Amino acid sequence: CSVYTARTIFSVEAGFRLSDDQIICHFPNHYELTRKDCMVKNIKRYRKDLERDGSPLAERDEHGRYVHLDFIPVTFMLPADYNIFVEEFRRNPSSTWIMKPAGKAQGIGIFLINKLSQLKKWSKDGSKSSVVPHTKEVYVISRYIENPLLIGGKKFDLRLYVLVTSYRPLKAYMFHLGFCRFCTVKYNASVSELDNLFVHLTNVAIQKHGEEYNDSHGGKWTIENLRLYLESTRGKEASDKLFDDINWQIVHSLKAVQNVMSSDRHCFECYGYDIIIDSNLKPWLIEVNASPSLTYTTPSDRVMKASLVNDVINIVLSPSGFPDVKWNKTPPKEALGKFETLYDEELALADAREREVKSRTGHRSKLRLEAKKLASWK
Repeated sequence: CSVYTARTIFSVEAGFRLSDDQIICHFPNHYELTRKDCMVKNIKRYRKDLERDGSPLAERDEHGRYVHLDFIPVTFMLPADYNIFVEEFRRNPSSTWIMKPAGKAQGIGIFLINKLSQLKKWSKDGSKSSVVPHTKEVYVISRYIENPLLIGGKKFDLRLYVLVTSYRPLKAYMFHLGFCRFCTVKYNASVSELDNLFVHLTNVAIQKHGEEYNDSHGGKWTIENLRLYLESTRGKEASDKLFDDINWQIVHSLKAVQNVMSSDRHCFECYGYDIIIDSNLKPWLIEVNASPSLTYTTPSDRVMKASLVNDVINIVLSPSGFPDVKWNKTPPKEALGKFETLYDEELALADAREREVKSRTGHRSKLRLEAKKLASWK
């Protein structure tokens, strides 16, 4: 169903009540993760909460950056954070920033700036004063990743599919067959190319209109090809670490919204995660899509997305083959298809309990071995 349909079904005014044999492909307030401003707000709050609780996950380095949870670019919400953004911009006046409407997709309304005066493009009020400009919609402005990993001289990002069947307890699955989306024009960080979206934005909705767009491969590469490329150019250890880091980021982005998400038992959601890798093989979470496109641009794209839909259905349906919200949402291994368990909170907690028992008794039980194998990618 569409995001609008889900919103209608769960609105108080509508008065709908789903039965036990009905499920829906969005959580009621999915926007806590899939709106750009909400995602950033929740991840920032999550880090602060961990820091307040003294968690080692919130450790910072000597520059004040999070050691383990630094996976989103420096980001501000406009107009609310305008004055704070101006202060940050003036500390690094040579930096480039990317502006995005908080609630839009497919590259709509995105542009890059490297001068405060360029905010006139966004704001009705072009004043450079500290007065907050007026605007009709919320934008996010993020420090642009100016050193992206390039292949063939071109910038690309990753589209990964993550299925969440429950937030409490958290159950998430990663699809094996994600892909890379390439720009059609070679990357150029010069100021003269700031307005060239074919250089900077990987969205297929934009790139397919470029003169260099290739219909046969659609500007896409499989994740498997990317791994092979990285193993041959950077080594297997570096490649494995990159994908472990990506999995880590995804799990913690889900944990960041776990306590604010309405984990309705009728709901599941397949998210489209967009990740950019920089030249140091550091992954950055850019955004999460609530309704990733299932249209195809190439024959291989069609096969991959058909497999995605088929596997999602097999996982969310009960073993009887029908929706059943009373089911414990633990699919058998053979139902996962090309998905693998990314995180299962129940099994992870069982693993933690077994570790505690082992520390007291010195024995390692079979339960822990099985829980460790299924709880997460590790």
